Amino acid sequence: MYGKSPALVLPLLLSLQLTALCPTEAVEIYTSGALEAVNGTDVRLKCTFSSFAPVGDALTVTWNFRPRDGGREQFVFYYHMDPFRPMSGRFKDRVVWDGNPERYDVSILLWKLQFDDNGTYTCQVKNPPDVDGLVGTIRLSVVHTVPFSEIYFLAVAIGSACALMIIIVIVVVLFQHFRKKRWADRADKAEETKSKEEEKLNQGNKVSVFVEDTD
Repeated sequence: MYGKSPALVLPLLLSLQLTALCPTEAVEIYTSGALEAVNGTDVRLKCTFSSFAPVGDALTVTWNFRPRDGGREQFVFYYHMDPFRPMSGRFKDRVVWDGNPERYDVSILLWKLQFDDNGTYTCQVKNPPDVDGLVGTIRLSVVHTVPFSEIYFLAVAIGSACALMIIIVIVVVLFQHFRKKRWADRADKAEETKSKEEEKLNQGNKVSVFVEDTD
């Protein structure tokens, strides 16, 4: 029995070595997790992925939706070499492909949001031989208005600063323009005055010459 032990251990060791050399392949998916958008607007549902295998024609992408208030899962979008829109249902004529598989982007655009679009959107990517992995999820909340967060305060502050700088530049340019114009006007007046004085002097000289000639 002792002599048979190495024969039993060898296949086990070989199996462990092969497992170490060939790690488990899986697609990793990245999404925003949670997203807010205003009713009636369009929204981009971003989904990117990474894969051990190069992206090829075998790549498939499936988007599904489950309403927030419960209910069955609904088909949203499918991609395999070409995009396939839903032919019926709530998302008909409202969803388009906005991804680029070469850049590992499989995002979609959802048009004309409605309040019943609230729910969880799932993004599943298979890139054979990478066919396993977690499904990406996005929890979409359709609201009347987006809350005025710190990002908006920052955007307003930056916009105000830019507007102020533009106003300052315009004021400086106008000031320089009017100052040059004023100098030009002064120069013209000085030249005109000088011309009048020279003309008077010439007329005086002509009168003197005429008087002398008369004498």
